[in-house]
Amino acid sequence: MGSVPDPGELTELAQPSFEEFQKQTSLMTSCTLLWQELSDHFTSLEQNLMKKSEALKQMIETLDNQTQTSLESLKRREVTIDHSVEIVAGKVGERARAALESLEKARDGDGANDDSGEVDDEEGLLSALKSLCLKMDARGFWNFVTARKKELENLRSKIPAALGDCVDPAMLVLEAISEVFPVDKREEKMSNDYGWACVVILESLTPVMVDPVIGKSRLLVTPSVEEKAKEIAETWKKSLEERGRIENVKTPDVHTFLQHLVTFGIVRSEDLALYRKLVVGSAWRKQMPKLAVSVGLGDQMPDMIEELISRGQQLDAVHFTYEVGLVDKFPPVPLLKAYLRDAKKSAASIMEDSSSTGRATHLVARKEQSALKAVLKCIEEYKLEEEFPPENLKKRLDQLEKTKTEKRKPAAVPANKRTRASYNGPMPPAKAGRITNAYVSSFPFIRSPSHSPQYASPAAYPSPPTTVYSNRSPAYPYSPEIIPASYQGSPIGYPAYNGYCSGPVPAPAPPVYHPHHHQHHQFHHQQHYY
Repeated sequence: MGSVPDPGELTELAQPSFEEFQKQTSLMTSCTLLWQELSDHFTSLEQNLMKKSEALKQMIETLDNQTQTSLESLKRREVTIDHSVEIVAGKVGERARAALESLEKARDGDGANDDSGEVDDEEGLLSALKSLCLKMDARGFWNFVTARKKELENLRSKIPAALGDCVDPAMLVLEAISEVFPVDKREEKMSNDYGWACVVILESLTPVMVDPVIGKSRLLVTPSVEEKAKEIAETWKKSLEERGRIENVKTPDVHTFLQHLVTFGIVRSEDLALYRKLVVGSAWRKQMPKLAVSVGLGDQMPDMIEELISRGQQLDAVHFTYEVGLVDKFPPVPLLKAYLRDAKKSAASIMEDSSSTGRATHLVARKEQSALKAVLKCIEEYKLEEEFPPENLKKRLDQLEKTKTEKRKPAAVPANKRTRASYNGPMPPAKAGRITNAYVSSFPFIRSPSHSPQYASPAAYPSPPTTVYSNRSPAYPYSPEIIPASYQGSPIGYPAYNGYCSGPVPAPAPPVYHPHHHQHHQFHHQQHYY
């Protein structure tokens, strides 16, 4: 048998094994944590891959559906093009015959001159427009439309029907608006802005040019008309430098240009940056949101809305938001409240910077009224009464209107302020007495031939003037000979009229009482109190 080990030696052997055990335990814990982290990481990667795989599947399905829809649309367009051309050709034939009949009637003198005179009702308006369209009278059509801006809504509803009877409506429209678009060809540049007429005519042409079978997805534009429309668009873009560049171009011109692109279907993807600048610069125009989508800016709309908000055009941003359905991303109520706050800040800055308090107050009131009316209209248009109750805004608007009305009322003037019992007639203007001196000279001042400042001598006026003060008061006859010499000078320290006297004049002597002219002296003394 072996010898029994010493207990001290056992203690020495057990101590290192316990430390080793602790190390092993710590290592196992670290490995476990590392394994857990790796497991979570790979699980996250797997989930991300699954999500991306699902997204890719959905994209593929969407692209397949779009491809299938596009193929079906192309097939339908190909199948229906013959039918569409047949329908259009038939209409052209009918229009040509109607045009010939109209010309024959005009030549024989049987046709009524509906397009040359005034029209009394909507039927007369439509008849006149149709007559001009049948004759392809572009200049007469343009003059007829521009002369009836007050009948804008009637024109908007009747012009499409009239263009429908035209042999070549697209060419008629291009020739009609060529007077001012793409450049103003008028010899005398008048103040009249005919952008509204161009827009109305171009908008009215759109329903006439759509395909009769498949609708708006295809515009029936002949190659010659399309080429001419492109040339017009390029000419307008080249003229931007003359118009003051994009920043200074007029909004009616921008509206006409964009509507021209949409009407003839000549939008270019490489010009989207230009279209965006034009739309943002004229965003306050009512039709701009629809035009922005029509020219291909739908994908850029979120960025455009943020740009409008940063420029302080929250109200315009609301209209753009509703047009593209981004109400959840850009809630309208906070935007409207921010618009009102900015309007108040702007009004406060006007009051601080203005030197004329009365004018500044009037301008601030007008600005606040405009902001309130715009917000109230927006609330009503988009049915936001529950989210943004308009009662307080209406009260504030009524208060501003009431204040404006009260300021317009003339101040009541007591009768004794304007007349006197001793004088048969109204007194001279109150301004005549708003001076510190008791006496005001009735004599006019003249400049001597040498242009030296001096008074005219009373003797230089052999005949009295017809009136003493102005046309607002009746003539007051006087005689220079009977007025004392002490009254023929200027009062103390009173600057001469229109700068003809530059220094003070010695004080006048006390007035000499004349029994026959007591009323005249009393009149001059009474002016001191006004």
